[in-house]
Amino acid sequence: MKKLDAFEKDILAAYEKGELKSTSPSKAELAKFKAAATATFLKEKRINIRLTTPDLMDIQARALEEGMPYQTLIASVLHKFVAGRLVEPPSSLASRSSGTRQKRRTDLTEP
Repeated sequence: MKKLDAFEKDILAAYEKGELKSTSPSKAELAKFKAAATATFLKEKRINIRLTTPDLMDIQARALEEGMPYQTLIASVLHKFVAGRLVEPPSSLASRSSGTRQKRRTDLTEP
């Protein structure tokens, strides 16, 4: 079992002391959650994409760290990008031409 961080330890301590109360969401909240879940899991188109082997291996490793399938991670990143929540910062051609793998990995940042 992985070690708990400070936040997780605080939650566990509060739970063990009986300080946490279970609540039920309202009907409006349930409807909102249901709509979000439906929109998230509704997949109506299939695409094929070619990636380099190193990129695919990096994506698979990151997905493993996040505890999700790599295809779900790719879909999530694409969704964030088209929704404007994942943006590429402006850069000069000189910095782009350095082309190191680490540089490319950090080019896209989430605001």
